[in-house]
Amino acid sequence: MNLLRSLLHIVFMAVTVVPWALAVLVAAPFLDSNRIYWMCAGWLKLAVNSGQWMLGIRNHVIGFENLPVGSKAPAVLLVKHQSTWETFCMPALMPHPLAFVFKKELLRVPFFGWAMSRMDMIHIDRADGARAFAKVVQQGQRLLDQGTWVIMFPEGTRIERGQKGTYKSGGTRLAIRTGAPVIPVAVTSAKCWPRKALIKKPGVVEFSIGKPIPSAGREPDELMREVEDWIEGEMRRLDPEAYT
Repeated sequence: MNLLRSLLHIVFMAVTVVPWALAVLVAAPFLDSNRIYWMCAGWLKLAVNSGQWMLGIRNHVIGFENLPVGSKAPAVLLVKHQSTWETFCMPALMPHPLAFVFKKELLRVPFFGWAMSRMDMIHIDRADGARAFAKVVQQGQRLLDQGTWVIMFPEGTRIERGQKGTYKSGGTRLAIRTGAPVIPVAVTSAKCWPRKALIKKPGVVEFSIGKPIPSAGREPDELMREVEDWIEGEMRRLDPEAYT
């Protein structure tokens, strides 16, 4: 049954993303970036809601009160990355527009990537090294100034349930350079949507939003260690079975 439900969800997303992306491409020349963002977030909300209906995956969010208040209040969200589920859910759950930092190759994905190319986000070429980070800082500052929160996955890629990747300091370096606080987020998505898995399982995915960590006067590696300690400690609290 889980296999059938998973296949139906894949087909549903594939069928709905085509007209949605085409609508974004047609509307983009006539709408500002904020409206384009929420237009794209509408499809992500549909993907999340359909995941609830078809797959039986429900979200439980802890710590909404820790998010900054105010339309222009800045934040750099550093999120545990276990599956595709949180990339769909974060824009669907957050009250502010988000700007992902992602590799530019994703823009070539048919329809999904084409729509992403019309969103005001930060796409980089990792081969550019220092120039790529300079672009992150420049565009990140502009986005934060306009009230868009920057979101990054510090482990860089999806990590197996119960495992820990290498936390890279790009997100904390951006926070320090821009003066924005860091918000750590733990996510237990792999309980229901394992990394690279075809078959998804029903259950509850926990999103735990930590308290803002000021970046002023901090060193990037030291700040990232604090973020890592909080996220990994919270993962063990939320999903103890994975860490026995």
